[in-house]
Amino acid sequence: MVSPGPHFAILTLLLTVSLAASASLEENFIQCLSFYSDKASPFSGTIYTPKNASFNKILESSAQNLRYLVPSAPKPEFIFTPLTDSHVQVAVTCSKKLGIHLRVRSGGHDYEGLSYVSEVESPFIIVDLSKLRGVEVNIEDNSAWIQAGATIGEVYYRIYEKSSVHGFPAGLCTSLGVGGHITGGAYGSMMRKYGLGADNVLDARLVDANGNILDREAMGEDMFWAIRGGGGASFGILLWWKIKLVPVPQTVTVFTVTRNLEQDATKIVHRWQEVAPYIDDDLFIRVIIQPATIGNKSERTITTSYNAQFLGGADRLLQVMKESFPELGLTRKDCLETSWIKSVLYIAGYPSDTPPEVLLEGKSTFKNYFKAKSDFVREPIPESGLQGLWQRLLEEDSPLMIWNPYGGMMSKFSESDIPFPHRNGTLYKIQYLSLWQDGDKNASKHIDWIRKLYNFMTPYVSKFPREAYVNYRDLDLGINKKNSTSYIQASSWGNMYFKDNFNRLVKIKTKVDPDNVFRHEQSIPPLPVSRMSLQDKKCKTWE
Repeated sequence: MVSPGPHFAILTLLLTVSLAASASLEENFIQCLSFYSDKASPFSGTIYTPKNASFNKILESSAQNLRYLVPSAPKPEFIFTPLTDSHVQVAVTCSKKLGIHLRVRSGGHDYEGLSYVSEVESPFIIVDLSKLRGVEVNIEDNSAWIQAGATIGEVYYRIYEKSSVHGFPAGLCTSLGVGGHITGGAYGSMMRKYGLGADNVLDARLVDANGNILDREAMGEDMFWAIRGGGGASFGILLWWKIKLVPVPQTVTVFTVTRNLEQDATKIVHRWQEVAPYIDDDLFIRVIIQPATIGNKSERTITTSYNAQFLGGADRLLQVMKESFPELGLTRKDCLETSWIKSVLYIAGYPSDTPPEVLLEGKSTFKNYFKAKSDFVREPIPESGLQGLWQRLLEEDSPLMIWNPYGGMMSKFSESDIPFPHRNGTLYKIQYLSLWQDGDKNASKHIDWIRKLYNFMTPYVSKFPREAYVNYRDLDLGINKKNSTSYIQASSWGNMYFKDNFNRLVKIKTKVDPDNVFRHEQSIPPLPVSRMSLQDKKCKTWE
């Protein structure tokens, strides 16, 4: 643990007097950084203001949802791109000292732009971790230390550099920043075999609300529990994760088989619901669902693409499919035997001849205007429900649904092992997307459509609560208003993301960040002190 020095109080008083004469927020921040920084770690060239030619490039670099880059979207006073862990430390100290709201970005994939836009607090700054992307792989003890700004694709590549039989069970999209990705759980194509990325974390380092750098031992098991699935930017700024590597075979098989409505897609999807969560744990078959035109005609149909990764060879895969899911009609020519690292590229949508080195670019291939939602399904949707769903998808310009199967190892963790609660009994997760290219022009039309679709799906998905995935943030579920610490207000979305774990997360937040330094529209709220004592007496789920 790194703490302020013995003369901290005197230095702080001197700094306060000094800052009073400064001309701008940026100058105050730079002066504060200089005051507290290690002189061996200069931070020149790490601050970008709207006056810098590269400001927009940095702001847009990892932002995935273009809805939050339109001119009307709030912009930060400046972006700070720290080069060392200590820079992040002093950024926290100085943001508190100056009373300026801080947003933290590692990968920029947050669906509601919460890491680079603040709709409710101004002014604000962004601490962008994109220059903190070290990956230190240790094959001997099956582990790796990874910095928060690295992408999961870079992590996969650095593991592949050292071994062809090691991997890590995390995201399908390779440009995800690992800082935020793992804080939400980090699901991927090996979760049925090994669980989530967050289930395979051994240690971590973060900056807490007091500007201290803590590892697992220093932060304690409660906080370590909270950061592995409790959502990003509530408890501190993640600097490093220590992850456990998992074994992968030399040969991995992938396939994509597409069926449309004219090829019995409805019956096959219905059967998939009954099979995919219970099939061999080595097999992950997701379904990508979207409208498409038939040939050169203007008539539209629904296509269902079964996109799969199997930890083994094609012969065994074909036997598994013949026994469990013959309805899909998988053949040997549909199967591609490859390496694990190549299967990562395949699932991420790269062409078959793409070299693994593309993972080092860390760039998102998915930048759109979009609105997203999520659901978890516990009972198969009947064919009548599927037909109603198809009808509604055909009404929208460019909708997309992705169904990810659960079961396997995911059912062997309890709901409270980490904050991510969507475990035993979950058949699959649905991701809904509406995408468009005309900016703000017709945004309301597309957002209204996806909200109506979400309402239509109510009878077919989880209930009491209706569950949602925290890494698919959805502000329709409710937000924390400026300076709000309302437990009741936040519990609407908190119970959807975390179920009963929400109460424990609130208790931990109240202990480690009572002043709510780390906050955004859906961050975990602390309780007021008086409310805390009452909850301790009444809320037994915390214990």
